[in-house]
Amino acid sequence: MTTDVLTFTEGAIGRIRLNRPKAIHALTTEMCSTMIAALLEWREDPEIACVTIDHAEGRGFCAGGDVVMLRDSGSGDGKAARAFFHEEYRLNHLLFTYGKPTIAFMDGITMGGGVGISQPCRYRVATQNTRFAMPETAIGLFPDVGGGWYLSRLPGSTGQFLALTGARLDGAECLNLGLATHYLPAEALDPVKAGIAAHPGDAGAVLAAATVGPPEARIAGNREEIDRLFAAASLEALLDALRADGSEWAAKELATLETKSPQACKVSLRLLAEGAEMPSFADEMRQEYAIASRVVGRHDFQEGVRAVLVDKDNAPRWNPPAPEGVTDAMLDEIFAQLPEGEEWTPLTT
Repeated sequence: MTTDVLTFTEGAIGRIRLNRPKAIHALTTEMCSTMIAALLEWREDPEIACVTIDHAEGRGFCAGGDVVMLRDSGSGDGKAARAFFHEEYRLNHLLFTYGKPTIAFMDGITMGGGVGISQPCRYRVATQNTRFAMPETAIGLFPDVGGGWYLSRLPGSTGQFLALTGARLDGAECLNLGLATHYLPAEALDPVKAGIAAHPGDAGAVLAAATVGPPEARIAGNREEIDRLFAAASLEALLDALRADGSEWAAKELATLETKSPQACKVSLRLLAEGAEMPSFADEMRQEYAIASRVVGRHDFQEGVRAVLVDKDNAPRWNPPAPEGVTDAMLDEIFAQLPEGEEWTPLTT
């Protein structure tokens, strides 16, 4: 059992503490397996009333997954990458369907895989330290771990905006969009956790009592532009709308999008369009697993991780380099259902 995540009980509370601070608690396959085992045990334990997820130390809740490992695996047979996605998505689905209250404390960096383990929770606590983002298009990936489900259900066009730009939200913005259920000052977290431990059957009431009014949500001031300019059905139309707008805000977002992988942006837009119509979260995870299994071996993910995380030159050479080169046939290939026996499956226990 890994020490990169600590699982233990405290009275009637099951506690999951991410414990990989040097990597900002980025998830590994073993960490996902450890969390699954604990959650399954606590699910059947009548003495456990609820589950909390937080991090032991450091500046982030969870920065994502081990993308360098995914790149290395994707450049070969992809077996380790597929194993990671399969286990991570099982964890995401287990949390989404969990019968007991779950509380995620999104204090600090909450990105990628951190979104995947916080958004399924019944209670999602943001603080002034929260930095929430799905920045995958910068490395040729897409907002997975249920991003197609969660982002497509955000108000207006904010999901498309977050998926394409990788914009970072603070705690007040998370609360404004419904990504967080409560906003607390970081200094109140330890007393709140103690209160939940003392009253495990009243976690919602403990959180409500400690909630404070957040600062103004900056994203609220840009909602009109976001909803109007990010509503286009295609990436090309969206970029044209930003170019035609002429505002400083549109120019800034256009410049941001022009640094992203065109393939990843088109995958993300289609993911949200289809995710909005998905009949179940399990169907969403099955679709995302098929996409992830293919994308990790494609040029843009290999190149994006190289540019951002390996060589750190921040000069990825995307292929195709422009949105027009990413054809519907390419997307159909990425989104195609996997052969029987290779598909993602939820836990059956």
